[in-house]
Amino acid sequence: MFSTVRELLAYLRKEEVRSVDMKFTSLMGRLHHVTLPASKFDESIWEEGIGFDGSNMPGFKSVESGDMVLVPDPTTAFIDPFFEQKTLSLLCDVTEAGTLAPFPRDPRGILRRAEAHLASTGLADEARFGPEFEFYLLDDALFENGTGLAQSQLSCREGRFPGCDDVREAVSIAPKCGYHAAPPQDAFFNIRNEMALLLEEAGVDVRYHHHEVGSPGQQEIEVHLASPLRQGDVSMMVKYFVKMVAQKHGLVATFMPKPFFAEAGSGMHFHQHLFLDGSPIFADESGYAGLSRTALAYTAGLLVHAPAILGLTNPSTNSYRRLVPGYEAPVNAFFSLANRSAAIRIPKYTRAASEKRIEFRTPDATANPYLAMAAQLMAGLDGMQRNLDPTALGFGPFDGNVFDLTEAERKQTIKPLPASLDEALNALTADHAYLTAGNVFSELLIADWTRLKRISECEAIRMRPHPFEVELHLDC
Repeated sequence: MFSTVRELLAYLRKEEVRSVDMKFTSLMGRLHHVTLPASKFDESIWEEGIGFDGSNMPGFKSVESGDMVLVPDPTTAFIDPFFEQKTLSLLCDVTEAGTLAPFPRDPRGILRRAEAHLASTGLADEARFGPEFEFYLLDDALFENGTGLAQSQLSCREGRFPGCDDVREAVSIAPKCGYHAAPPQDAFFNIRNEMALLLEEAGVDVRYHHHEVGSPGQQEIEVHLASPLRQGDVSMMVKYFVKMVAQKHGLVATFMPKPFFAEAGSGMHFHQHLFLDGSPIFADESGYAGLSRTALAYTAGLLVHAPAILGLTNPSTNSYRRLVPGYEAPVNAFFSLANRSAAIRIPKYTRAASEKRIEFRTPDATANPYLAMAAQLMAGLDGMQRNLDPTALGFGPFDGNVFDLTEAERKQTIKPLPASLDEALNALTADHAYLTAGNVFSELLIADWTRLKRISECEAIRMRPHPFEVELHLDC
């Protein structure tokens, strides 16, 4: 919205903005904020920052050295439509108290370093990413967990849930039949349209939106490609806007990868390609699916490191409820043209050289989007630097339905992706040298990330009986 601090401050006074909201992202990918009266927002914010306690953010700081500082980025400004008084929102960098030096674990800073490392190699100087945002809209979401109680109930008027007492419309959608459903089956089109239009007003370049496969309220909003850092900011904005508009209408929005058994999961696919001196370097009409040798090497890097990447792009136990056979979510590491069961799909509808790209389909929105894109960019760059060949490494292309192969044939020809968060974190622990190149990620950050994820998810869930286990084994 603004290219300089001076422009921003002039706008505040001219437009009589009442408050300024400073938003930032934790290491775990959660959005946080602090709000200032506009009268107290001046040049000193960029000279001194706004202090906060980083020890309350897992993976940031310890209690004895918790002081940290937020510095807003004026280019991220937008009028926040959810405040009653006119409020300008800004996304912030997390810096060290006293010096305002970049904090090494600031997610925006990590992605910024990945972009700088790409440019330093001379292989490319610009990356463009395009995430797809899938989510469910629910009428109700109830859950409770205790020593002798574990239950959840999700309901949506669009879905058909035999035996449930939740409200259902007569025009409800059959299971897994929601893709591009039209009104009246698409019950939330006006709400989804409101989300998209508000995002556009806030500067997000929305491509389109539609109903997704999941019958009980699955939606998708897609944006045009832009720089990774911009798309990290956009990802946080989309989740914020979607949740706020849903709440306004008495709904619950969830980006959870697999909220419903036997229904489609929600991913966050990333379209991506690279440029050098303004020219696309992923296109070659003579190559497979119109891809250049550079694009294939980038693809190979992603697939070689895919098990480890999933520790950052699919960092929840629920992620692996989505990554199961029988749905469009990929469970195997291969690439293919237009094949939606592939970990990397080459869109068939991209014909122009400037549009030729790949789509990494495994990630989901439990990821911190800044870390997820940094990891993908570093893996692809590693493939380019080593001139890897995805076909020679056994990653395809496989253009047929791999599930038509026998189990023995699949084991012989297809490399599986991790089937659990534990597996992905083990892979990340064993394979992360490509992430530490250029000091983009640190060894200690990787170690702390895997430790926090094991404690908060893997171990916590491993200790809890599942309700289905009670059904299976109570009478043993």
